[in-house]
Order: sequence, then C-alpha cells, then structure tokens
Amino acid sequence: MAKGFTDIAIRNLKAGTQRQEIPDAGAKGLYLVVQPSGKKSFAVRYRANGVPRKLTLPKGCTLAAARKLAADALLAVEQGHDPAITKREVRAKAEAANAATVQALCEAYFKRESGKLRTAHERQLVLQRLVYPEIGKIPLADLKRSDVVEMLDKIEDKNGTKMSDLVLAFIRRIFRWHESRTDDFVSPIVSSMVRYDAAANRGTRVLTDDEIRKLWAATEPKENVSEPFHALVRFLLLTGARRSEANEMPRAEVKNGVWTLPPERNKIKAELTRPLSQAAQRVLATVPVVEGVTLAFSLTGRVLHLTKPTEALRQAIGAADIRLHDLRRSTRTLLSRAGVSADIAEWCLGHALPGIRGTYDKHTYIPEMLQAYEALATLIDNIVNDRGDRVVPIRRKAPH
Repeated sequence: MAKGFTDIAIRNLKAGTQRQEIPDAGAKGLYLVVQPSGKKSFAVRYRANGVPRKLTLPKGCTLAAARKLAADALLAVEQGHDPAITKREVRAKAEAANAATVQALCEAYFKRESGKLRTAHERQLVLQRLVYPEIGKIPLADLKRSDVVEMLDKIEDKNGTKMSDLVLAFIRRIFRWHESRTDDFVSPIVSSMVRYDAAANRGTRVLTDDEIRKLWAATEPKENVSEPFHALVRFLLLTGARRSEANEMPRAEVKNGVWTLPPERNKIKAELTRPLSQAAQRVLATVPVVEGVTLAFSLTGRVLHLTKPTEALRQAIGAADIRLHDLRRSTRTLLSRAGVSADIAEWCLGHALPGIRGTYDKHTYIPEMLQAYEALATLIDNIVNDRGDRVVPIRRKAPH
C-alpha cells in the first residue's frame, strides 16, 4: 500500500494558481483540496448507482480523521447508501431544528392567529420583553421544562406572581397550538406550574366616594385640555369599558356620540354599541387631535403605556392598592346605585345576556343604555361635587 500523505507533507504543500484536488495514496477515494489562497480541506469521491459523487468533509478535519471518514463513506456506499445525500438530510434537519426556536414558533403563531386574539399586540409585547430574552433562542427540540420554570421564577421575582402566570398562559396556548399541528412536539408545560391563585385573589375593590373625588381632581383638564391618560381614566369610569377597549380605541369608532366596538376588539366577539353620555363625549373632546394620530387617547399614535401613570394616580388618590380594572367594577356598582336595572347595567359593561335570553333577545337596548349612562354621569357629578346620590330616577315605560 502506498504511503500517501503525512501531516508534515500537507502542511508544507504549496498552493498553486488554481484549485487542486490531490489524491491520497494512503486512503481510497480521499482527496486533499488545495485552494489558491492556501486553504486546505478534504473530500471523498465515489460512485453511487453509477453516478460520480463528491462528499466534502468537515472543516479543520485532520488527516487521520479524514481517512476514517473516507473509509466510513465508502463502506456506506457498499451498503447501498449515498453519504452525500445522508449528509444533506442531516444538515437540513439540524437547520430546521435550529430555526424552530421558541421565538420563531411564537412569531409564526401570531402571524397566523393574531386576527383571532383581542389582545394580540399586548401579548407580543409581553413575550418580547420577558420571554424572548430568556428562552427565545432555544430550539423547540432542546426546550426543557426546567428552562420554562427558570424563566417563570425570574419573572415572578421581578414582576410578580400574576405576571408570571400571565406569561405562562400565553406560552401554554402557543405550545398547545403547535402541539396540535405537529407529530412529535410535546409541550413542556404542566398544570403544577401555575403560581397565582385567581380565586383567592379575585378583585373586590370598589372606589369609595372620597376616592372618586380625589381621582376626578387628579385628572382635571388644564384649560379644557387633558393628558390622554387622565382622559382615559375618566372615560373608563363613565363607560365601564375594559381598559384595552378604550386605550386602543380609534376616534373613527365614535360617530354621532355612539361608540361601536368591532368584534375583534371585544371579549364577546360580537359588535358592541355604546351610546356615550354627554359627559363621556366631553372627556373625549378634551384630548387634542393630532394630525396623523388615529387613537382617541394618544398624542403620538402609540397606545398608552399604563404602568407609570397608574402608579402616579395611586399616589394622587392615596390608595396604593387601586388598579385600573377597579374602575370597571366601580362603574357597575355606581350603575346599581343610580337605579339602573341589572340587565341594562350588564349591557353597559359589554356583557351579553346569559343563556336562552341571549339567544332570543336581539334588542339593542341603545336608548336604555344611553339613559343609564346619563344617570351614571349625573351620579358621578354629584359625588365629585359632594351632593350625594341625587339622581333623577330612570323612567320606565308603562305597560300597554
């Protein structure tokens, strides 16, 4: 058997002006590839099914390793396999696995499903801030339950238990979606990962009359011009709307004093129509209209970030436990104080009638809701001005 190459001979081999393939006399099918730049590599040449083939060996391969790989490749050929095709398949699977990261999955999910989600934008922002930096680059094939737990621990320590569970709910839904569409993915999330006891922490907070007065004073417009957040707070109390419904509201949704919320922007997935009280319309009018900005409560075109201004509002009111969702609960309580019937109050909050009544009763209740909202506005005005509950009773139609 010919001696073939040695490591020293390869190292001392000079490059020519053209690319060279020099056969190794010590290993069948093995070639040393020398580039004009001086770079050297190995390749194996063989025939598979009568067709000439070439297998490029990994960069940095030593002579001994190259000879071993060449022998393995030729053995595979004898057994009816084509090592070049096998290599491409392995590389393609590896590239696919690397591309199928947690972040790639999340982005694919939102691309396909965001139209079905009322809060898709908020979810994406949460994932970008809290999930992608921690597990976004991990391939799904390598994702372990411990990776998710470690991420949730960090979120809980820094952002609280409720945020940790909110993130968990978001990624659980995405993983289940992927699980239903693939053959071999199993979600690493289990039920015991939940940390927040929703039942034990169910909100009961309702603003007192004194707190409503302080809230109104803290959100007073200056020369009939409001800060967008201040106007948003008043609007929420006057309408009972969910904060995302109002915060993301384009001005175009309000026409002739009626706010029409499309199905994709509300929780019940049906068009909601709210006739706004005169007080609510005045609040909207205090927010300056900026050219090119479509959102009702924005001067920049971007949805308001609520964390910092909400904290400032808490300090102004002197109540550290108040949340924006408490306004919605307070509105519902005030509607009852104003003598509004339970059904109309639920319509005002955007709740559908329950059970069989919701199926058959298709009345819009627009006049009744407007009357209820005006009664609510009157009651809030009386509270703010310390006049108590003096509200004009809602007149009910006499039976025919």
